[in-house]
Amino acid sequence: MAAPARTLNDVECWLTDMDGVLVHESHPLPGAAELIDWWRETGKRFLVLTNNSIYTPRDLRARLLQSGFDVPEESIFTSALATAEFLKRQHPGGRAFVIGEAGLTTALHEAGFILTDSEPDYVVLGETRTYSFEAITKAIRLIQAGARFIATNPDATGPSKEGDLPATGAVASLITTATKREPYVVGKPNPMMFRAALNRIDAHSETTAMIGDRMDTDIVAGMEAGLQTVLVYTGITSESDVDVFPFSPDYSFDGVEDLVKRLRDEDGTDGSGEGGSEESAS
Repeated sequence: MAAPARTLNDVECWLTDMDGVLVHESHPLPGAAELIDWWRETGKRFLVLTNNSIYTPRDLRARLLQSGFDVPEESIFTSALATAEFLKRQHPGGRAFVIGEAGLTTALHEAGFILTDSEPDYVVLGETRTYSFEAITKAIRLIQAGARFIATNPDATGPSKEGDLPATGAVASLITTATKREPYVVGKPNPMMFRAALNRIDAHSETTAMIGDRMDTDIVAGMEAGLQTVLVYTGITSESDVDVFPFSPDYSFDGVEDLVKRLRDEDGTDGSGEGGSEESAS
C-alpha cells in the first residue's frame, strides 16, 4: 500500500533559509518573528540555515536581534559549520589553507584543524568581502601541489547595497580554471548540509520541512534529503519561475507570514488564519 501523503500537520522539525525568508538585507520580512515565536510556543525543533560562511552563529544571532527577533546561537547552522564537520570526519586534526572570514576560521579551529599555508591537506574556500589576489594565487599553487579543494558553498554572487558582489562560487570557478580541479562543495544544494542539520536537532527527514526562497538550492536540496519543501516568494525565485524547473515544492506561499497563518489555523491556535497563497504539488 502507498504511504499516506504528508501534510504540514505532520511536521515536527523545521529547517529554514535565512536571507530571502526571514530577512532581506538585514530588514525583517513580514511574519518572520511570528514564525520563530510559533515554533517556540509549540515546542518545534528548528534550525536557521545559511550558505553565508562569513559570520559565526554568535554574529548572526546579533544581526537577527537587530532585525527584531531572537534566534539562539545553537539554532543557527552555517555552511562554515557544515564544512568543519565534514572535514573533521574526513581528516581529524588536519591542516588547511583558508580563504574566508571569522565564521569559517573559527569553525575549523573548533573542529581541531591547523590553519596554515605550509603543506596543507586542504584548501578551503569560503566567502569574504575582500578576496585577495595573493591568497587566490597561493590557493592555486597549493592545489597544484596536491592539496584537496573544498568550497563552503556554490553561490556565485552575494548581495550588497551597491549591487551583486563576486562570491565563493565565482572565485571557485577562477581557481578551477587555473588548476583543472573542481572543489567539493559542502553547502546547499548539497543534501549533506541538510543531513548534518537534521542530526544536529535529532530530526528525521519524514517529519521535517525546509523553507526556502530558491528552487535551485533550498527546494532541490530539501527534496533530495527527503524533506517536505516550502517555497516562499520573498527572495530569489518568483512564482513565474517555478514552472521552468522539473520539480516542484510541496507548498508555496507569498511569504512566511502566510505560512504562519496556515500553521496556526491548522493547529487551532488562531482561528482567523486564512492560509495565504498555498498550492500543493501533485
